[in-house]
Amino acid sequence: MVGATLLALIALGHDGRRTAQLAVLASPMVLWLAWPLRSARIQRLRTALVWLWAMGFALDGAVRAYLLDTYQAAPDSAMVLGAAANTNARESSEYLWMHWRSAVIWCAALVVAGVLVGMFARRGAVAAADASRVRARPPVWATTLIALLLLVACAAYASKPWRRLHPAIFWTQWVGSLHTLQAAWADQQKQRDRLTAQARAIAPVITQAGPSTVVLVITDSINRDNMGLYGYGRPTTPRLQAHKAQTGEQMAVLKNAWSVDASTLPALRNMFHFGLPDAENPPHVLALARAAGYKVWWISNHDDLAIEQQHARLADVVDMVNRTPGRASASLDGEILDCVQEALADTSTDRKLIVVHLMGAHPHYSLRFPANANPFDDDVDAVENGLVKDGRSAWVRRFRQEYDAALLYHDFVVSELLQQTRSAGKPGEYRAWMYLSDHGQEVGHVSDRAGHSPSTASGYRIPAVVWRNQQPLPGTAAQQQQPFRADWTGWTLMDLLRIEWSGQKPERDVLGGAYRWQAPEIPVAVESFSR
Repeated sequence: MVGATLLALIALGHDGRRTAQLAVLASPMVLWLAWPLRSARIQRLRTALVWLWAMGFALDGAVRAYLLDTYQAAPDSAMVLGAAANTNARESSEYLWMHWRSAVIWCAALVVAGVLVGMFARRGAVAAADASRVRARPPVWATTLIALLLLVACAAYASKPWRRLHPAIFWTQWVGSLHTLQAAWADQQKQRDRLTAQARAIAPVITQAGPSTVVLVITDSINRDNMGLYGYGRPTTPRLQAHKAQTGEQMAVLKNAWSVDASTLPALRNMFHFGLPDAENPPHVLALARAAGYKVWWISNHDDLAIEQQHARLADVVDMVNRTPGRASASLDGEILDCVQEALADTSTDRKLIVVHLMGAHPHYSLRFPANANPFDDDVDAVENGLVKDGRSAWVRRFRQEYDAALLYHDFVVSELLQQTRSAGKPGEYRAWMYLSDHGQEVGHVSDRAGHSPSTASGYRIPAVVWRNQQPLPGTAAQQQQPFRADWTGWTLMDLLRIEWSGQKPERDVLGGAYRWQAPEIPVAVESFSR
């Protein structure tokens, strides 16, 4: 019974082959229960050791099963390691607060397993002791089987590929990988110096005379399917829709925009390295902009060490508005508006690139809009009825209401940023503005869950909008329906900055006539990128 309970939990987090390997690694302590002991004290000690051993394997299986079920990811995947290295105690507690239902279920499973293992280990020890006192000998076949299993276990521990799967070894190495990753992020100055020198060697040039201002707005966790601008059933983007009606061909809403990453760190790395993060020494957009003659601002409502070190510190001016650790802090995105206005009003340069990084609708959704500002709270409308029809649970429907309220407030902030850009500058000054999300969010769209979702298309469906005051943007329905990849943002941004350089690929600039779509490789099946 101890072995069966342990095998069931191991099987939750591993495939068939790995399940067998972990079962073999776990077997020695379970087989120890077959050894009769007469001392009650040694029996209790053995029961405790077997229980601790079994629960180590059980906890490993439960954690792996949760990650597999929720994110389709292993604990040593880049996504999980990056997220764990980029978190802290407060953010972890806030994550658990949002996902407490799943935590309760898995904790309950572990408690049940612990009770079963403890109960049967103790009973087995008593039974073995009774057998020893009456000098009952186990059958020969049982002794032979135990001996064979122990020999297989010895061979497994002698094999490094098998041995490293043991929870004690695997998680010790996992923590080491975590510390290595954090140390690499903490020492980024040499990397930034290299990127700066590389950009100067490339020698990018600005092709348009006169002052220019470009604002890049990157938000977090926005799914375009929840935006009225994209046809959603709730009025979540009235201000952006008003801007579109006012600006006409100066504003392009890219109807089929996609991220190629379902989490922030790889998404930003792709954006700023032109979709070439794995290439040898790919250039950085901000370094190229500075080398060409732009003064660069990074204004952020994120408190994020990795993003600050890898991207923000390449700017001339860094303003991290959010000083509260944890992405679930209550700092509203509207806090950055004054900072952006100051950057637009700066008179020290005629060429500005202002990067604005918003929290958007990153969970917790309820912290992304002001208190008592949820017009969709308990509103039984067509969206709510559709969710009920699709079998979505009450808590997911509640998250959808909060998510849509977050998008309504987000619409206010993004529209203010666009209005600031449209109103700023001197007469005749060239101005451009681009807005997109790093990745999407699953909030009951195709499954009964809410949050980041690398395993569904909702995790990759994002908005993308471009405005500029000179030269009409692609205005035909066919042009604005063509798909857009967020990892190609750098090529479009260089067009908006009017920068030419030796590495240009015009076929990746969605605003250019030579644009050629190429479907990205993402870990989910997408029926069509054109809708």
